[in-house]
Amino acid sequence: MCFKHTKCGLGSLGFMGFFLSLLMLSLCLGCKETDSIRIDLEKNGGLQLPDGFEAIAVVNGLEGKARHLAIRENGDIFVKLRLPDGKGGNAVLRDRNGDGRADKIKIFSKYPIHGKYGTAMRIHQGYLYFSSQTTVYRQKLQAGKLLPDKEMEVMLEDDLGQARREHIAKPIAFDDQGHFYIPFGAPSNSCQDPKRTPLAPGLDPCPQLDKFAGVWRFDLNKKNQRASDGFRVASGIRSLVGLSWNPIDRELYAVIHGRDDLLRLFPDRYSPWQSALLPSEEFVRIEQGSNFGWPYCYYDQMQEKKVLSPEYGGDGQMVGRCSTFSKPLIGFPGHWAPNDILFYQGDQFPDRYKNGAFIAFHGSTNRTPYPQSGYFVGFVPFEDGKPSGSWEVFADGFARVDTIVNVTDAVFRPMGLAEGPDGSLYISDTEQGAIWRVKYSGMKADFGPPALAAMMTHKQKLHIRTPDAQQDRMEQPVEGRGGLTYKTYCATCHQSNGKGDGSRFPPLDGADWVTGDKTRLIALTLQGLAEPIEVKGQTFTGLMPQHAFLTDVEIAEVLTYIRSSFGNEASPIKENEVATVRKNLAATSSTD
Repeated sequence: MCFKHTKCGLGSLGFMGFFLSLLMLSLCLGCKETDSIRIDLEKNGGLQLPDGFEAIAVVNGLEGKARHLAIRENGDIFVKLRLPDGKGGNAVLRDRNGDGRADKIKIFSKYPIHGKYGTAMRIHQGYLYFSSQTTVYRQKLQAGKLLPDKEMEVMLEDDLGQARREHIAKPIAFDDQGHFYIPFGAPSNSCQDPKRTPLAPGLDPCPQLDKFAGVWRFDLNKKNQRASDGFRVASGIRSLVGLSWNPIDRELYAVIHGRDDLLRLFPDRYSPWQSALLPSEEFVRIEQGSNFGWPYCYYDQMQEKKVLSPEYGGDGQMVGRCSTFSKPLIGFPGHWAPNDILFYQGDQFPDRYKNGAFIAFHGSTNRTPYPQSGYFVGFVPFEDGKPSGSWEVFADGFARVDTIVNVTDAVFRPMGLAEGPDGSLYISDTEQGAIWRVKYSGMKADFGPPALAAMMTHKQKLHIRTPDAQQDRMEQPVEGRGGLTYKTYCATCHQSNGKGDGSRFPPLDGADWVTGDKTRLIALTLQGLAEPIEVKGQTFTGLMPQHAFLTDVEIAEVLTYIRSSFGNEASPIKENEVATVRKNLAATSSTD
């Protein structure tokens, strides 16, 4: 296995190079110790870009993978690791010989990780800022040195409790008046109690809006702040991973993740096609007092309006109170997971990109029975502080396949964006630990519509275009009622192939949690899980909702299906076994 400090010596790979590189990443026979991983991808790093642009893989196979990143003025790349180990949660990469690829890598900064959703990696006024799920840190950058000062200053501690709650990511943005901004995401999907329970109404008013579901402003000159020290700027925001300050109009912008489970929770009101495309992922300008309507409303990009959520009586058409909430600048199709936003300030790219917004779409996990979608970097042109045209596909080819049935089919998934000192665009990947550098090598004066023509065709690719409700529906064959229950309630997270999403939701194939103790598995299904779980040597932090609303027969059937599918060969679970566990849990709960 080739990890940090190994070299695979592949040279020029040529035809089938990408597949050979993955093979060598797994085997890497005869690797030699060095300071970096050097696995070359094919031309343009395997990406498709507008004419005149080219890409190079700075690194591929970074140990700990990658989330967000920041570039220092000397070109050093700082990376927030997705899967940090005991060495530290961050990495810094340097290109010492000027060939565009990292040849020195150092892991640094040990701090409590609290899961995989540490997000921020930003450089501001001589400091490196980064976050775990609960804490925002900074370290002073040192002139002439690769690593920052060892002292880690705590800028903000999330003291709202529920460290493992939903939507815990903490991206950071800085204004020009001495403030930084942090979201506190909603601790639920749609303010139901119990969470994610079919047909259950939402709490009204939603008490979670008091402390969560918004963006807060903090003092950049104060350390050890708490949530209560912040000033609330905006509300009604379920989940926000991409946050950026636009220096042109001096306003805050964000990309918002829409809620999930329209079909699973309200099959009487939504079709699988609607649930795959809705709600919209919103690109918004955040001004003081903005309220984007969560949990009462969501944005429908096809109708171009906010409509009432089903938990609050909506049917996909009703507007009601939603007419009073802030609208997005652009509504993207549902579940694309926009995870970073960057306003381009450089001069290296053609003029049309100046001041526009690049957005990294990490890609969907929950569009079954339609193909998963997203997995590209988009661009929104701006003029006078507002979008001047529709969104475009800027960089594609990360997934390496067009029909993405399960999220694990995608080889790469774009995550973070950063601008280099020369105006190059850097893109990070969460799956293989790759980072690309994109630059323009053509004649800027010649750049125009013909250079974008090829990228326009990407909007018609299956992983980007709006799927046809009938022709693009991919029904996966299932066995019996247990298979149908799995498809309805489980496949969204664990995927139709049972392999999970590789990040939040664990695989079911060969997992001891599935094939082992029956009582433990039944209890987990009935109660749900809000704590980290280790499966096949990897820790997963995604929250699993309770399924006590299913009957004993339904739970027995679906667990039997899981224990005998995906290569599993465990014994069946019977109705009376479920009933016994349910009764014991109820008795325990009544005595607590």
